[in-house]
Amino acid sequence: MTEKIDQILEELKTLTLFEASELVSKIEETFGVDASASAGPAMVMAAPAAAAEVEEKTEFNVMLDEVPADKKIAILKVVRTITGLGLKEAKELVESAPKQIQEGLAKENAEEIKKQLEDAGGKVSLT
Repeated sequence: MTEKIDQILEELKTLTLFEASELVSKIEETFGVDASASAGPAMVMAAPAAAAEVEEKTEFNVMLDEVPADKKIAILKVVRTITGLGLKEAKELVESAPKQIQEGLAKENAEEIKKQLEDAGGKVSLT
């Protein structure tokens, strides 16, 4: 294979199943083809292997993406409670959003922290 094809193949390996599905749809639209019509036994055998590579994420990082000015104090209080930081450190963290608040948390804990911050008015994401 050429270097270009190898490079494309490596990029394809990083796609999630959902992204791969979207890619197939876009290719079908762009080139006017039907991938299911040409999918023989090779495609059927490749699908389970791709599904096996996808692992469920077990650790999450909580990112404070945005802090509305009128909600800053409420969010600051929640950040202090969650992190145990002092007032100055918590204030710096909140003012430097987008910023990671916690890392390596179980899904339940990350979602609880996300809910607390969103209830205070912040925009939060889990990574």
